[in-house]
Amino acid sequence: MEFNDLLQRYFATSQFDEMTPAAMAAGTERMQVDLGLEKDQGKRFALWSLLYMLGDAPDLQETFEDSADQDAARNFMDMMAASEPDQ
Repeated sequence: MEFNDLLQRYFATSQFDEMTPAAMAAGTERMQVDLGLEKDQGKRFALWSLLYMLGDAPDLQETFEDSADQDAARNFMDMMAASEPDQ
């Protein structure tokens, strides 16, 4: 899953600055539903990662049954935190 494709699919744009609050809420809700239905591990991780970046990701232990997937999600969270500018 490509990042821009996910944005286009769920938010009808690939530009964050073009999203209205209503479009953001609706797209996030559709992503959460799809995450719950998705069986493919890679696609689930992509959906969860985007939800995490948007601040709406469900708990990783509830999302990923496999401990390796949970570890990958934790690593992603750590990488995102490390990339944030010092406050």
